[in-house]
This record gives sequence, C-alpha cells and structure tokens, in this order.
Amino acid sequence: MLKLYHTPISPNSRRVWIALLEKQIPFELVTLNLDGDQLQADFLAINPFHHIPVLVDDDFSIVESLAILDYLEAKYPTPAMLPTDAKALATVRMVELVTVNELFPAMNPLTYRMLGIPTDDPQKLEQAEQRIHTVLKFFEGLLRSSPYFGGSSTITLAELVAGTVVPWMPALGVPLDNYPQVSAWSERLSAREAWQNTHVSLEEVKAFLKPRFQQLIAAPQNH
Repeated sequence: MLKLYHTPISPNSRRVWIALLEKQIPFELVTLNLDGDQLQADFLAINPFHHIPVLVDDDFSIVESLAILDYLEAKYPTPAMLPTDAKALATVRMVELVTVNELFPAMNPLTYRMLGIPTDDPQKLEQAEQRIHTVLKFFEGLLRSSPYFGGSSTITLAELVAGTVVPWMPALGVPLDNYPQVSAWSERLSAREAWQNTHVSLEEVKAFLKPRFQQLIAAPQNH
C-alpha cells in the first residue's frame, strides 16, 4: 500500500492527499510533526532533504509534490487528470508552475499581515499583492467559461495545485470579487468531498504558522 508522509497544514502535501482521494487509491497517511519529525533518521532515509510530502510505494520513494502527482497520474490513470490536447496540457502545466513559482512565493509577506505580525517593509506587501493580482488575472483568462482549467469538465492536476492555494487568498486580504471565473472555480472545488475532507481551519493555520514566522523575524539576518 502507498504511504504518504505529510502534514495537513501544507498545500504541497494537501495536493497529493487530494489526488489520492480523488483517484480512490488505497493509502496510509503518516502525519509528521514538523518540529523535528522531519529530521529523524528514519525519515531522512527516504528523503534526505527533510521536506514533505513524500510518497513511498514499496521500495520506491518520491519527493517533490509535482513529481508525486505525475507518478500517480502515470500509474493510476483513471480518472484522468492530464488532458491529451496540446493546448489543454500546456494550460494545466502553466497553472501548476505559475502557482508554485509566482503565486506561492508572493503569499509570504501577506501571511505576516494575516498573522498580525508587523513588518517594516510596506512596499513588499504592495508588491506581493500586485504579483498575486497578476496571477489571478492570468487564471481568470485561462478559465474563461470552463468549470476547470484546460477547458475540462473534470478536475485536472492544475486544480490540485492551484486549488489548494487560491481559496486562501481572501484570508490573506486579497478578495476574489474581481475574478468571477476564479471565484466560482474556487467555490466549486471547495464543495468537493476531497477538499472538505482535507480542509484545515484558518485558526489551525494561524496556530501553526505564527510561532514559525515570529522565529523568522527574531532570527539574526546575515547580510
């Protein structure tokens, strides 16, 4: 049986968790406490980079969430989550990578604000918001009138990646009101059983993140 090492608070973990649920693949869930579990020798033996998630399939370990999603799609192709049409496939891949490379990094400065931790760089907040709005506008154009990315009537890997991040935008102070397609898409995903079964509350997120972000503020900076 597949074994997923994860923490519920992580969008990277959650996207794999949702994939397993949506594809109805039997698996064992192993929850790690990121205050030290990830540094234990038995975990480092399967992932020397001490990050989650990790998927273990017998004697084969897969790290990096996007690689895990590709592995699951190749080994368990039903229901299909990657289109075969060239433009649709490119759209799905763009959404995945834009989420990871553009949207997710821009969330950090806004997370400080959400947690009530003061920062001394308001310009960084403004730049982060602008970056997020650029991504949301891009996603709005890709969705057009389709329920899911790639013009699909069913969810794709793009939904698993972006759909575990975009719904948090209002909590970060970036409402989706000006992006009706993205807003409807987000609500559509949040109503799915897999999303509901893996949901963590805003209070849980704050309780997990606040001490860690406070430590980052307090840590001496190397210049």
